[in-house]
Amino acid sequence: MIRIQQEDFDIGAELAQLTSGHQDIGAVVTFTGQVRGTAEGRPLTAMTIEHYPGMTERELEAIEREANARFDLKKSLIVHRYGTLKPGDNIVLVITASAHRHAAFDAAKFLMDYLKGRVPFWKRETGPDGDRWVGAEDRDDAATSGWEKPAKDAAE
Repeated sequence: MIRIQQEDFDIGAELAQLTSGHQDIGAVVTFTGQVRGTAEGRPLTAMTIEHYPGMTERELEAIEREANARFDLKKSLIVHRYGTLKPGDNIVLVITASAHRHAAFDAAKFLMDYLKGRVPFWKRETGPDGDRWVGAEDRDDAATSGWEKPAKDAAE
């Protein structure tokens, strides 16, 4: 399940709702991203997150389907916020649940790598010296490309 929303989320409530009544789950991994108070040594007072409705949901749904296919998940959840957030506010929640821990850990990492590297969210940081847009980082592209399946040999 995916949700894009302005309001905050309750990690415990989300976890309880996702796993309630599922006795086939043996491992649950959660990741919560929060707004930092600094970026590259620059103090931040806010971060504004924008998205393109429709496109963003389609991308999130696609990576969630891929994670479920690759890692045999029992349940998964991605919640991403948008709007103006302050340092310490929650930005993103990823929960993966599977029969075994390796699948849950790998799926959570896969989802976050793709979310950071491929999903269309735009971030603007605000500090005492003004605003600046945050661009994609090479390490995010590298993390995403590490999950790409190798191309089949043309001779096959």
